[in-house]
Amino acid sequence: MTWLFILFILLLVVSPVMWLKPSPRQRRVSALRTAAIKTGLTVKLEKPPLHGIDTAMPVYRWGYPQSRPGPDFALVRDDHASAALKSFAYGWRWRWEPLRPLPNELESRLKALLERLPQDAIVVQSHRHALALWWWESQDFSRFSTYLADFEGLRDGLAGRPDDTAVAVPLGQPKV
Repeated sequence: MTWLFILFILLLVVSPVMWLKPSPRQRRVSALRTAAIKTGLTVKLEKPPLHGIDTAMPVYRWGYPQSRPGPDFALVRDDHASAALKSFAYGWRWRWEPLRPLPNELESRLKALLERLPQDAIVVQSHRHALALWWWESQDFSRFSTYLADFEGLRDGLAGRPDDTAVAVPLGQPKV
């Protein structure tokens, strides 16, 4: 009987420690975020630019150079968008469009990237400071890294195309 009592006490002591142990998903997400940050991305938990979602979700940002701000737009996956929103690519709708239309090359690059994104990618957004991906982190870094070059190329193409044309362009750079 004493052994049973000792075993019960040990289980009581060990059980809270087991609750603190990270789950396999928590370990994968932690490794994903750490590797993404090492590549220069900013990773945060924030409220997404969607109607009716008040919980924070992960957002990965590729920053524009300070001297070359980007345009303002947001694309939302059909599952989270109203049918009243204008369609852009298969499965995606404009939440808000850039004031100036994107050049054909950038538009096709953006459409190709949207087709490749995982189903849990909900919003692709750009504002003057960064290009952002709002998603639920369903993949590990080896798979996510296949999107990095596409996002960096898109960010570089969008840089210097602010919606606010009053933004000063440094000397020697043509206004786009």
